[in-house]
Amino acid sequence: MSQARLMEGTALARRIVEDTTKRAADLTDRTGTAPCLATVLVGEDPASVTYVRMKRNRCRKAGIESRHVELPAATTTEELVGTLRSLSSDPGVHGILLQHPMSEHIDERAAFEAIPPEKDVDGVTFASFATMSFGLPGFVSCTPGGIMRLLDEYDVDPSGKRAVVVGRSAILGKPVGMLLLACDATVTYCHSRTRDLSSVVREADIVVAAVGRPRLIRGEDIKPGAVVIDAGYNPGNVGDVDFDSAVERAGLITPVPGGVGPMTIATLLEQTVEAAAAAARHPGV
Repeated sequence: MSQARLMEGTALARRIVEDTTKRAADLTDRTGTAPCLATVLVGEDPASVTYVRMKRNRCRKAGIESRHVELPAATTTEELVGTLRSLSSDPGVHGILLQHPMSEHIDERAAFEAIPPEKDVDGVTFASFATMSFGLPGFVSCTPGGIMRLLDEYDVDPSGKRAVVVGRSAILGKPVGMLLLACDATVTYCHSRTRDLSSVVREADIVVAAVGRPRLIRGEDIKPGAVVIDAGYNPGNVGDVDFDSAVERAGLITPVPGGVGPMTIATLLEQTVEAAAAAARHPGV
């Protein structure tokens, strides 16, 4: 069997960002106000600092203003919620990104819920999950949204296919399963307590690995010709799929890096401009 075709997100993400940049410039010209993304970082986790810096740089290149708020590691949930509510009430801020994960002493869900749906460009609130699940207008979780765009780009129609999602996080595993279900896939969620994970994965036409365990999914677990989406990112540029063995059996597979990652950021930028455009259409709402 020949090796799988790579589902590279870099080129598609570049096209999305180019279109987003043009839309941001047009919006700024028409309204006099540039789209603005506020990023909030609690503490100084090196990986989080790097991610936020990268996102801010991408914003600047796309003509999106970036407002950054750094809070000390000892920040309480109440203090964080207050900061987020202040940003939420600022008409100059169109999107809010709260970098996660956060320290265990912070109630992450309470913090997320301080972000109003119209500024939830990262798709992390209850409201965003509900709109994703019911197919209503709203912002999607960025990585799941990017995954669905990748599937479309490579002409993968989930309808009637068996999709297995390995991982059940609130901002990746659960929402991507709901988006696949909305496209008429038959969806199975797997997690740390799934018995005989390999046997479940072997039945999948589409596999989404989103559990955060390096090389958990092996080539022998992949159904020949299956579509494999590796949404994991572990130290050393290693995904949740053992790429070298999986590429020998899959039909399509995302590389790590260069697959899902670029799509996540492109979706974030696109949704920020959409939020700014909506605010311009309905000022004061």
